[in-house]
Amino acid sequence: QLVESGGGLVQAGGSLRLSCAASERTFSSYTMGWFRQAPGKEREFVAAVRRSDDSTHYADSVKGRFTISRDNAKNTVYLQMNSLKPEDTAVYYCASGRAFGSWAYDYDYWGQGTQVTVSS
Repeated sequence: QLVESGGGLVQAGGSLRLSCAASERTFSSYTMGWFRQAPGKEREFVAAVRRSDDSTHYADSVKGRFTISRDNAKNTVYLQMNSLKPEDTAVYYCASGRAFGSWAYDYDYWGQGTQVTVSS
């Protein structure tokens, strides 16, 4: 129901745009979020966008570098990632949920993840 794409290998300072295609059921009334998980670390919140008013919030580590957006006509959420750093390397997951939150338990549906690797 959630399918991510757009991951890959990029040099530090570069950019990538992740996409997440959702079904109508998991997109239309939900907050959409992005999380990431690096090897040996817990899954962490990256960004979220609320359905009702397109409000957004970000983890401090990505503020000013990443931008989340949603296209309601396409049931798709994006994560534009600029000025990438090696510490951004992780598997990135798309999620949808009813709460405009930053905890994994706020989200009900998850994608399979897409790998982002930033080389130094």
